[in-house]
Formats: sequence, structure tokens, C-alpha cells
Amino acid sequence: MNGFLIAAPGSGSGKTTVTLGLLRALKKRGLAVAPGKAGPDYIDPAFHAAASGQICLNFDPWAMRGALLRANAAHHASGDRLLIVEAMMGLFDGAADGSGSPADLAALLGLNVVLVVDCAKTSHSVAALVSGFAGFRPDTEVVGVILNRVGSDRHEVMLRAALDGIAMPVFGVIRSDPSLHLPERHLGLVQAGEHGELEAFIERASLAVEQGCDLDALLALSRGTRPDAVDGAVPPLPPIGQRIAVARDIAFAFSYAHVLRGWQAAGAELSFFSPLADEVPSAHADAVYLPGGYPELHAGRIAAAGAFRNGMLDAHVRGARIFGECGGYMVLGDALIDAESAVHPMLGLLPLVTSYAARKRHLGYRRIRPVDGTFFSRPMTAHEFHYASIVSEGAADRLFVAQDAVGSSLGVVGLRRGNVAGSFMHLIDIQDDAV
Repeated sequence: MNGFLIAAPGSGSGKTTVTLGLLRALKKRGLAVAPGKAGPDYIDPAFHAAASGQICLNFDPWAMRGALLRANAAHHASGDRLLIVEAMMGLFDGAADGSGSPADLAALLGLNVVLVVDCAKTSHSVAALVSGFAGFRPDTEVVGVILNRVGSDRHEVMLRAALDGIAMPVFGVIRSDPSLHLPERHLGLVQAGEHGELEAFIERASLAVEQGCDLDALLALSRGTRPDAVDGAVPPLPPIGQRIAVARDIAFAFSYAHVLRGWQAAGAELSFFSPLADEVPSAHADAVYLPGGYPELHAGRIAAAGAFRNGMLDAHVRGARIFGECGGYMVLGDALIDAESAVHPMLGLLPLVTSYAARKRHLGYRRIRPVDGTFFSRPMTAHEFHYASIVSEGAADRLFVAQDAVGSSLGVVGLRRGNVAGSFMHLIDIQDDAV
């Protein structure tokens, strides 16, 4: 398995833009790439897929079992594809308990680290910064840097001279360019599907990488990652049905590719439909999955989608298992109140009213256990990230008992009523029995 991890000292260093440029530049060279994203991010992978033409998998060293990480990496990078994983946050930043950092992932998979450094406000001090990161952990090898947001030729000379002093290879220099900036909203980047000039942006990033980076040197140091063997199949997150209809559009875009692939590997058949296009889940589906996304931005269209509503009610009546995560959970409720305090009727399958009128951030990894075995049977890991508030909850069974990353109790979360269930948790993996 060949590949490397693109990391940074912290968020906002430009590693997503550099990653997109690298993926497209290597694709144009005719190289087969396998893009990945460390951590629980469900927005960046769509950008990776657009740049590379390949599906992007999440590799989460906190929430996913080591055997699953190794198996997914080996499968994703099979056929001599180059595994390029973008880190989240800083190289050594992880969950609240300190574990699950990109450095942990690099050590587990044997990936060399390329550090993207934002140089906009530094010059010779870059050597101290990079030296500290390179020497911090003996099991994490920083093999070189890409200098981002470099202001001038003189600035580049100073940076290179400083790094020569610590014998740190410079794989590339990306000049400051306001056009190499991606728009953001409250959960991160504006989704790839909503970026009207995404292709032009990726081409600009690719050109910056092609002009500023030594791709041959970078590829030479991608060799020799550790091909850890995985004995036998690694059981995935159990599928919620045999024939699963999955909602997919810009309001329901936050599904993890490794979860859907895992369901298929376990024998499930997947079909897709768009609630925003007023489509209905397959009449043959014995389960319906509404993933997260931005329903609060499209609440009026969802409320007006009569065919979607009737199709969901039909699925409920015929006994299909219906599961909603985060945004999908909100849509299963009675009503959603948007940021302007407008009330939009939702599907009414769970006694829940949620609101974005008074935003409050909920963020972090979760360990969850089913309250009973009716809908789920295994302890799982999950991630929660939203700004919605619960206005009211009616009579229904609770779904999970939850803890945060440091083991603090979050009580019971989520709702279940018959064959319909949901919560704000984005499910990631089953837990090891020892956890």
C-alpha cells in the first residue's frame, strides 16, 4: 500500500485546498488515487471525490476499530492506487480525551506525513514550528512540508533557508491567492454540490500545485507504507435492513461512504431517492435511511414535498424500518423551526419539534448503547455536530444511552416509536467488546 497523510499544525492552514490540488494534479498525470479523510468529516469527502473522480472514505482513528481502518485502507488502495488522506484539525489534535489524532492514524497505517504550513504571518520561525512537529512523536514521520500562502520570492527564500537549517525537505510552495478560498457555513465548508464554480476552483488549486510542488519527490516518499494484514472479514456496522432506501441530495448529504459500503458488503441492497426532488423511497425497501445534512436550509421545500411525505408514510404503514440521523431525525419529527422562526411541518413519525431559531452548538464524539435490542443491538461509536435545539419531545421510547469521549454521561438520547427511530448521533462503527 502506497500513500501519505496531508496534515497541518492546525485548522485553517489550507490543507483541503492543497489536497484538492494534489488529487486533481495526480489524476491529470494518469495516476490512480484513493482519497481519504481523517476523522468524522462528512463535507470534505465530497470535494475529494469531485477532484479525483473516486469515492472518498473516512478513516477515523477514534471511532473506528483498528482492524476496520486497516481493512478499508488496504481495499481502498488496492490495484496500486495511491492513498492520499487529508487530516482533520492539527496533526496531534484528537478527541476530548486526547486520542484519535491524525498522528494516531498515520502510525496505525504506516503513512508518512506531509505538513502543510500556513506561512502568511511567519518567516524564519517556521523552522522551530516544523522541527517541533517533526520530533514530537517517534512513531510519526514528517517527511517534508508544503509552504502555503507564501507572499513573495523574498519570503520564500527566507522560509527555505530556515528549513534548510533543520534539513527538512520542501515539497512545494503555494503563493497567497484569495481565489484559493472555499466558502464556509456553520458546519464547515459549503457543500460541494452547492459550490457553483467548484470545477474552476479545483482547476485553480491544481494549477497552483503543479506550478509550485515537486510531485515526483512527493511520490517517491509515498512508497513503503506498512501493508498490515487483516485476517478474515471485518464485520461492519450492521445494516438496518436487507433493501435500504437512502435519501440523497443537498439536504441529506451527510452519509458516510464506509457505512454504506459496509452495508453492501454485509449483503444489503441500496437504492437512492431525493426528498427535495419530491421522490419517494423504493416500494420494495424494507428500511429507509434519512442521513444528516441541512434540512433547516430547505425546510419549506421538504414540507411541500407531498409525494415524499406520502412515500414515507406508506413505508411506515407497511412496516419498513425507518431511521434518521441528525437532520434526518429532525425531518422525522412533527415540526422544524428555521432560523427566521418559521414553523415547517415535517413527517410527524416521531413526537419531536426542533429549532434553529436559538442556535446552540453540540459537538463531539459519542459512545452509545441501545436502550433495548429492538432497533439496534450493538454498542457503537458516533459523532454529534449540530446547532439545533430540541423544543419538545412527546411520548416515545428512548433509543440510546450516551457518553462523550471522556466517559461523561449524556443520559438517554434519541427516540423510537415502533418501526421508526432517530437521534442526533451520526453512527460510525461498532465498538470493540473490550470497550
